Order: sequence, then C-alpha cells, then structure tokens
Amino acid sequence: MRKSDQMNVFEAVKTMLAIRSYADRDIPQETVDRILEAARLTASSQNKQHWDFIVVRDRERLRQLGQMARHGPYIANAAMAIAVVVPDRPVGYLDGARAVQDMMLVAWADGVGSNWVGNTNTRELKEFLNVPQDRLLLTIVPFGYPDRAVGKGKTTRKPLEEIVHMERYGQ
Repeated sequence: MRKSDQMNVFEAVKTMLAIRSYADRDIPQETVDRILEAARLTASSQNKQHWDFIVVRDRERLRQLGQMARHGPYIANAAMAIAVVVPDRPVGYLDGARAVQDMMLVAWADGVGSNWVGNTNTRELKEFLNVPQDRLLLTIVPFGYPDRAVGKGKTTRKPLEEIVHMERYGQ
C-alpha cells in the first residue's frame, strides 16, 4: 500500500471495528513487521518496555489456540495471532494494552482486522506458548483480512456531551 493510500491516525481510530471473521489470505511480511514495530515503539512506563510478543502464524497452532481460548475461537481462522506477555501488575496491564491498541490501529490502517481476546491467562495457554508462570498472558490478538466487506466505524458511541466534564466531574 502506498503512503498516500494509508489512512491517518484519527481516521483509523474513528473507523476501527472488531473483526472476528477472516479471509483465507496471508498478511504480507511488510505489514506484519509494521504491526510489530508499532508495538515496539509504544511508550511504556519509565521506558521499561517490559513486554514480549509471541507471533503465531502456523495454521495448525492457530487452530489449537482457537480451541483453547474460550473467548476467542475465531483465532483459528486468523492469518496471524500475537500473544502479549507482561509483568503481572498494573503497569504491565497498562503498557501492554497501549501496545495492543497501537498494533490494532496500524493493522487497521493497512486493511487488516483484529480483536482483543480476553481471559487468556490460563495454565493451558501459557504452557502452549511457553509463557513463564510468573508472567501474565495479557491477551491474544488475532489478525487477518476481513472475510467480507465491513462498514467502517458503524458503531454507536455516546456523544461527547455525556462523557466529557470540564474542570470537575459533572460540569
């Protein structure tokens, strides 16, 4: 994709949707590298960068992950999944979530859909991915091209007037 074809950051934020159904199409290595670079470049508390990213592209391993992830069976049909491993403390959760959001936005700008899979810090998944027991498997994010045309940003959000307060809560 040429630079002029890529959407800007605000457009990606405004239009990104959760994608749970993927086309049988590989993601080019250039796009994979850009997604991972977005994670690496994400700001972290005190620049500790105490995260690790496990990339899974093997179709059989993706199928197995989909079977094991109770809330993410659609991982099985993704072109790739990235497991995010962080320290098991609040700063780990926050920094890991920031990296995930950056990966998802960069992917979306390149036409690749994704979705956060929750409740992944299980013994079974950690053993399958060889995650040390003292670390948290924050999430597994499947990535792939949507298997059908999707609307962009067709979600319902509260208006700013309902969620923004000026100077003090309630104002």
